[in-house]
Amino acid sequence: MRSGPGAGRVSAVVVNYKARDHLLECVRSLRVEGVDDVVVADNDSRDGSREALAASDPGARFLPTGANLGYGTAANRAATLTVGDLLLVCNSDVVLEPGAVKAMVAVLAADRRVALVGPRIENLDGSLYPSPRTFPDLGVALGHAFLGQVAPKNRFTRTYRMLDWDHARTVEADWVSGSCFLVRREAWVTLGGFDESYFMYAEDVDLCWRANRAGWKVAFEPAARVMHAQGVSTDQRPYRMIVEHHRSLLRFWRRTTTGPLAALVPVVAAGLVVRAGLACAQRAVGSRRAR
Repeated sequence: MRSGPGAGRVSAVVVNYKARDHLLECVRSLRVEGVDDVVVADNDSRDGSREALAASDPGARFLPTGANLGYGTAANRAATLTVGDLLLVCNSDVVLEPGAVKAMVAVLAADRRVALVGPRIENLDGSLYPSPRTFPDLGVALGHAFLGQVAPKNRFTRTYRMLDWDHARTVEADWVSGSCFLVRREAWVTLGGFDESYFMYAEDVDLCWRANRAGWKVAFEPAARVMHAQGVSTDQRPYRMIVEHHRSLLRFWRRTTTGPLAALVPVVAAGLVVRAGLACAQRAVGSRRAR
């Protein structure tokens, strides 16, 4: 896909793990959007994804990673095979609505300082998923960590997830969800892509944090709409994903915290262990009720 002055060709990287049917819909939506360079990084799905994609879209390239390498590592490997000036990175369980790519390309074309832009992400029921977020200070982070699961409308969570902000207008954000975003290859290469020490979660926060420190901006464009099924891959191993989520949060905290606050790393680590345990218990209760 080519779009206007200062834009360039769009390539897409789709990370897949046991989401065959969703993968086909994702790639179909990319084609409708005019993306002709698509690479699927498959984390050892073994669910017929390769065969189904070959039958549905022979032009899409399929990159078997050989194991479940995690989101960031798989995306990095697929990105090296793409050729576009702009790189669309997404989960296999997202579907782009008409005009989404064009709207994101327009943001990058309008401001060379913007490294990446995220779309408006909606759940399957049409509700808003809060993609643009802030880098929270310690107080907001702790408040969200321990109140977010039981009282999602608490002021800490509202601040962190920018829930009181008007999601109908384009705005700069500290970071946007890695489930779908468009990034300049120049920025992607300069930043080194995702940090592969994150298996799952927080690799998007880390990428945006590094972009910010390097002088780039991150944007949110609500005119670009994406539907996200949420958890198609992660729900297959929910407890491991809960643990990985909290490991990634600790890794990000340790890497981005300096000065006196760095002395609190052991306290933060202990708090995250407790939170992970509570999240696992909550998941177990929810699973029993679902049966």
